[in-house]
Amino acid sequence: MKKFNIRKVLDGLTAASSSSASAQSGSKENDAIPESLQSEHFQLCKTVRHGFPHQPSSMAFDPVQKILAIGTQSGALRLFGRAGVECYCQHESGAAVIQLQFLVNEGALVSALTDDSIHLWNLRQKQPAILHTLKFSKERITFCHLPFQSKWLYVGTERGNIYIVNVESFTLSGYVIMWNKAIELSTKTHPGPVVHISDNPMDEGKLLIGYECGIVVLWDLKCKKADCRYNYDEAIHSVAWHHEGKQFICSHSDGTLTTWNVRAPAKPVQTITPHGKQSKDGKKPEPCKPILKVEYKTTRAGDPFMVLSGGLSYDTLGRRSCLTVMHGKSTTVLEMDYPIVDFLTLCETPYPNDFQEPYAVVVLLEKDLVVIDLGQIGYPIFENPYPLSIHESPVTCCEYFADCPAELIPALYSVGCRQKRQGCSKKEWPISGGNWGQGTHSYPEILVTGHADGSVKFWDASVLMLQVLYKLKTAKVFERARGKEEKPSTDIVDEDPFAIQTLSWCPESRIFCVAGVSAHVIIYRFSKQEVTTEVIQLLEVRLQCELNDVGFPDGAVEQTPTLPTPGTTSSSPQESEPTPPTSTGSNSSDGPRDNVPCLKVRSAPLNQSPGYQVELVVQLLWVSGEPPQPITSLAVNSAYGLVVFGNSNGLAVVDYLQKTLLLHMGTLELYSPTEPYLRQPRSPRKTQPSGAVCETNEGTNTTEERCKSPTSGPTSPYNSDEERKQQRFMQKVKSKSRRFSKTVANDFAKMSRKISSPTTEHKPDMGEIVLRQCFHKQSGSVKVARKPGTAPMLDVQRSQSCGSFNTNNAFARSRSSSVTSIDRESREAISSFQLCDSFPRKTDPASAPGPSLWVGTSQGAVLAVSLSMPPDGDQRLQEHVGVSPCGTLVRLKGGVLTMAFLDTSGVLIPRPCELWFEPNATDQDRERPKRRPPASPPAYSEGQYAVVCSEKQAKVVSLPSHSCVHKHNITEASFVLRAEVVQLAGGLCIVCFCANGHIIALSLPSLRPLLDVNYLPLTDMRIARTFCFSNLGQALYMNSSMEIQRITYIQETCDNLQEMLSELFTPVETPEAPNRGFFKGLFGGGAQSLDREDLFGETTAGKASSSLAQHIPGPGGMEGMKGAASGVVGDLARARIALDERGQKLGELEERTAAMMASADSFSKHAHGIMLKYKDKKWYQL
Repeated sequence: MKKFNIRKVLDGLTAASSSSASAQSGSKENDAIPESLQSEHFQLCKTVRHGFPHQPSSMAFDPVQKILAIGTQSGALRLFGRAGVECYCQHESGAAVIQLQFLVNEGALVSALTDDSIHLWNLRQKQPAILHTLKFSKERITFCHLPFQSKWLYVGTERGNIYIVNVESFTLSGYVIMWNKAIELSTKTHPGPVVHISDNPMDEGKLLIGYECGIVVLWDLKCKKADCRYNYDEAIHSVAWHHEGKQFICSHSDGTLTTWNVRAPAKPVQTITPHGKQSKDGKKPEPCKPILKVEYKTTRAGDPFMVLSGGLSYDTLGRRSCLTVMHGKSTTVLEMDYPIVDFLTLCETPYPNDFQEPYAVVVLLEKDLVVIDLGQIGYPIFENPYPLSIHESPVTCCEYFADCPAELIPALYSVGCRQKRQGCSKKEWPISGGNWGQGTHSYPEILVTGHADGSVKFWDASVLMLQVLYKLKTAKVFERARGKEEKPSTDIVDEDPFAIQTLSWCPESRIFCVAGVSAHVIIYRFSKQEVTTEVIQLLEVRLQCELNDVGFPDGAVEQTPTLPTPGTTSSSPQESEPTPPTSTGSNSSDGPRDNVPCLKVRSAPLNQSPGYQVELVVQLLWVSGEPPQPITSLAVNSAYGLVVFGNSNGLAVVDYLQKTLLLHMGTLELYSPTEPYLRQPRSPRKTQPSGAVCETNEGTNTTEERCKSPTSGPTSPYNSDEERKQQRFMQKVKSKSRRFSKTVANDFAKMSRKISSPTTEHKPDMGEIVLRQCFHKQSGSVKVARKPGTAPMLDVQRSQSCGSFNTNNAFARSRSSSVTSIDRESREAISSFQLCDSFPRKTDPASAPGPSLWVGTSQGAVLAVSLSMPPDGDQRLQEHVGVSPCGTLVRLKGGVLTMAFLDTSGVLIPRPCELWFEPNATDQDRERPKRRPPASPPAYSEGQYAVVCSEKQAKVVSLPSHSCVHKHNITEASFVLRAEVVQLAGGLCIVCFCANGHIIALSLPSLRPLLDVNYLPLTDMRIARTFCFSNLGQALYMNSSMEIQRITYIQETCDNLQEMLSELFTPVETPEAPNRGFFKGLFGGGAQSLDREDLFGETTAGKASSSLAQHIPGPGGMEGMKGAASGVVGDLARARIALDERGQKLGELEERTAAMMASADSFSKHAHGIMLKYKDKKWYQL
C-alpha cells in the first residue's frame, strides 16, 4: 500500500495556488515522477580504513598465517595480509597499545594496553571482536610473553612481579613470581619494572626475566627458584636468545651489547659497542645512545644475523634513526626517514629451538612501514603494496569518483607503473596472509587526492581496496626558489606555496584542472606519449575587488569596458578592447607589489613524461600591494572547452582551447539591476555638488593614463609633494589592511584622501566599489613564460554595481554602491559552478536548452550566464565564445554548495563532455573528438528541474519557468559542510554532511527525508575539508592525517559487507617441529618440554586473588571462537578445517595400521625363525 505523504499534498496545493501557469504545469509534471527510494534502502556503516596507522606504538607478526598487526596510541588495531587484505578494529577504552602477541596459527591475538588491561581478539571472523578482557587493578603492565604453542601468557608488571594468565579462560593462575624472590636477598634496591620475559628455547622450564636496573634472572619454574642471576651496571632494554639456549644477548642504555653464557653468570662473555669509538689506550669505548632492541637470528650455512635499533654515537646529532644489521664481520647501517618504533625479524620457522633462517626485517617507523630483504646484497627494501603513502605530503583536498569509464584505471596504471621506485627487491611481498573478499560490486572507483607539496595522486578504490595508480607533480611547472632572496612573492602562505586548493576532473575526456593556494590554475591533458614543452602557455589575470573609494586625479575619468546586454552575447576581449602599451609589473622594495604573480612559471623547457601534461597555466596577479584572493571554486567542461574559477572578488571564464580569457567580473556584476535579490545600500548616497559631473571623454586622457590605476605607479599626477606623501601613506595603510580591521583601514584611507584632495572636481560616491582587472595578450595569443613582463596590459576600472548601458557603451549606475562595514567584511564569494545545457532565462518551454554557466555564491544566490558556442571543428578554434550574464534565478539560505539538473522524468542529466583523444598524435592519426552520447533521449528539451543545495536548505526549481516546486530546510542549528547529488541503484538523492555530525539524505525531486543519522561530530577541520560522497552510496573522509575512513549509506552494501570484507584467517598447517636427531634423543640433548597445565593449573597452583584483576568475559572461549566465523566463507573455512582434521586422522590411522602390520610381520618372521632353529633339537639340547 502506498504511503500517504502530506508533504506532497502541501506542495501540490502551493503550486496550484500560484498565479503562474508555468508553475502549475511544473507541479503536474512533478506529481507524475515516481520515486523508488525509501528510507528502508538506507543504512550507515563503516566499511574499511586505508592508510598508515596514526601514531603506531607496537607490532606483532604471525609467522604461519603471515599476518602483521600494528597497535596505535589511540587503541586502534590495524591488521595487514597480502595486498588488498586490511582490517581495522578499535579498543573501546582508547588507551595506547603497548604490546601485541599472536597465538600463532590459532586465529587469535592478545593486546596489552596502557590502562593495564589485556584483551583476546578473535581473528577467525572478518570483523575481529574481543572474546575476553582482563583488567589489572593493582599493578601496571610493562611486558607480556606468550610462548609458541602455549596457552599460558606471562605478564610482567611495573613492580617487578610476573603473573600467568590462562589464554583460554583468561583467568589468573595462582603461580606468581615475586620480585623479591627472583633477585638476591642481599640486594637492597628494587630492580625496577620487568622489561623482558622469555623461556629458554631448549628448556621450557627455565624462564629468563630482565629487570630495568640491569639484573637478569634465570628462573626455574618447577623448583620455583632462581637458577642464575646476571648483573650489569647499565639498564637493560631488550634480551635475545641463541636458538641453542646456551647464550643470550642484552642491549643496554650505554649503547653496549653483552653476551652471556647461561652457566657463567659472573661476567659477560663478550661486551661490544657497535657504534662506539675505540680509544687508543684500550680503555672502554665512549658511551653511545641506548640500543632499544636487539634480535639474534642464526642460519645453517653462514654467520648469524644481529639486528639492532639505536646505539649511535652522541656526536651524530643531525643523523636520523638507523637500523644496524651485523652479519659476520660486516656491519651495515640503514638510515630511516622517521624514528623507529619497533622492528621484527621474519624467519622461516616459528620454532625458537631451530635455526631461524631470517629472510626479512619489518621496521615500523612513526610514519612508514619498511620491509628489508636480508637475502640480497645491500639489503634492498620490498616494494610496499599497501596504500601507506597517503600522508607522504599532507592531504589538502580529495574527490571521489564512482562508476568511472572502464578504460580509465588501466590507462592511469600504464603511465603510473613507470613511476615506481627503482632498486627494490625483486622478491614477493613477505606478508602474504589472508584472502580477498567476494565483492558483489565491481564498478571502477577512483580517488583523487591533492597534497600540500603540489602533488596529486590517483588511487584505484574499487572493491574496498586502495592502490596508487599515478602521481602528478604540479610544482614542476614553476621555478624552484634556490635561496631566501628567491622566495616566492606570495604572502598567502609562508609554507607549501604549491599546495592544492581544489580540483576538477572530467573522467570521460581526462581533462584535469587544479587550483593552488598561490592563486594559480593549471589545466592538464592526458597523453600516452612523451613530449618536451619549450614554452609553457601562461595567462595572467588581474582580478581584485577593493571595498574602498578610489580618488581620481584631475582630468582622470573612470574607464568602463563594454559589457553585453542580456539579449546579446559578448565578443572576445581581443576585439572589444584596444591594445594598450606595454606595462611591466612592479615588485620593488619601496613601492607596493603590483602586476606580479605569486609564483614564477618555469622558463626552461619542460620534459613531460606520459600521463598528464600541462596545457595552460592561469595566474592571478597582485594589485596595488594586495595579494590575489584564494580560489574558492573551480570547474572544467571538455565539451565547451572552458575552465571557470572564482574567489571572493569574482569569477573568470577561460577558453583553454584558444588560450584566451572570455570573462572576468565581480560577483555583483552578475546581478540584474531590477531583480529583488540585489543587495541595496544601507547608507544614503551623498549628493554631489552642482559642478561635479562625470563625463566620458576619451580625448581627455592618453592611452597610457587610461591603462594605469589612478592610485598606482609613478605616473599618477599629484598637485604637491604633500599629496605624494599622503598617497604613499595611503598605500602603506592598504598594505597593512589584511592584518587589521578592513573597516578602520578603509575609513582611514578615505579620510586621508579627502584631506589631501579638497579641490578635486570628481568626487566618487561614498563606499564606491571598484573592481580592477587585467588580462595579458600577445599577438592574439596567450602570454608566454619566457618573456615575463613584456606583454601588453589593460588595466580596467570597473564598478561592481550593476546597471544598464547607455548609447556610448558607458556604464550608468542604477543604484548607490555605498556599503557599510559589515558589507565590506562579508564579500559575496563564488562557492560553486555548473556547466551544462540548460535554460538560463525565462523562455518559452518549446525552446531548446543551450550551453550555460550556473554560479552559486556564498550569499545563497544562484546566477546564470548564457554561453554562445561556435560549431565544433575549426570554427571552434577560430571563433570566440559569447558570454552573457542573465541575472539571479533563485535565492537560498547559506552558501550554495552543489547544483544538478534533472529531466522531466526525474533522471539526472549528465554533464556534456568530450571523449578522450590522444592530443600528441599526428594529424593523420588524430581522430576528431566526439561528445559523449546522452544516456537517454533528450527529454529535458521540454523542461528541466534544477536541484540546488546550500548550507541550510535545498530547492528544486522548474525550468524554464524558474518557479520553485520543492523546498526543504536541512538544518537550522547547524550548517551543511558537503552536499552532493548522487546516483544510486534505485534512483537519485541528495546526501549532506553537516557540521553537527549528521548525514542526511533527501529524495529527488520531492526532497523527502530518507536518512538522518548522527554519525560524526566535526572535531577536526580535516574532516570537513576531505569529506566527499560518490555515486552508488559510497563516501570517505580523512579521520586522521594518515588514514582514510570509507563508509556506505546503502542498506544493500551493509547487508553484503561480510562477503565483501577480506578474510584474515586461512587454514594452514603448522610446520613440523625440528628433528631431535638420534644422539640427542638417546642422550637427552634435545629440547625439554614442560607440562604447564600441571604446573600452573588450579589443582597445583591454586586460585589467584580476585582483587588482582577483573575478568570481563566475552561471547565464548577458544572452542566457541573456532566456530564464530559467519557467512559462506566462514562455512567453507570450517569445512576445510574439518576435512583437514579428518584427513589428518585418517592419515594417522593409516600409519598406525601400517606400523601394526609391519610389527606383526616382523613378529611372524621372528617366531618362524625360532621354530626352525629349535625344530630338530631334543629337550635336553636346549
